[in-house]
Amino acid sequence: MELEHNFDNIDYLKDGNEKQKRVYNLLTKCRILETLWEFDPILVGTIPINIDIESSDLDIICYCKDKAYFKKFLEEKFAGVEGFKMWENTELSTQDTVANFVIDGFEIEIFGQNIPSKQQNAYRHMIIENKLIKEEGEGFRQRIIALKQKGYKTEPAFGIELGLVGDSYKALLELGTKID
Repeated sequence: MELEHNFDNIDYLKDGNEKQKRVYNLLTKCRILETLWEFDPILVGTIPINIDIESSDLDIICYCKDKAYFKKFLEEKFAGVEGFKMWENTELSTQDTVANFVIDGFEIEIFGQNIPSKQQNAYRHMIIENKLIKEEGEGFRQRIIALKQKGYKTEPAFGIELGLVGDSYKALLELGTKID
């Protein structure tokens, strides 16, 4: 049985597939997580759990208590990077702030909420999805990737494969409480 990753530390990527190794080298060389340290950054999404496809980006979630400070910080550190753009979602109480840019061919998305990183849905989804992949095996992982290649987002792909009814984002979180 493979040991669970400590997703807080990207060292697990060093021993991963080729893309994971490239991501490790990029994040280390550019010191992105170190730059964001005060916001408890965690790389989440499909690359850490090996269900990424060619178009998958690097998703880094952050805990930002002060949205104005976080926006200013992102502008100061990343505004000069290729393709930099930033926006916010003020409709939600989480005060989402998102920045996108490209480094060495990788699209990077930094996502900040006023929720501790490990309590954010993106992290919770990744942990649940990782457990399901470990439980269901390689065939299941390949079927998720195939659905993603057909255009499905990650959570809906899991919803289809698991026969979840309704909103797959919520259903996965509910399933996660049952498998914990």
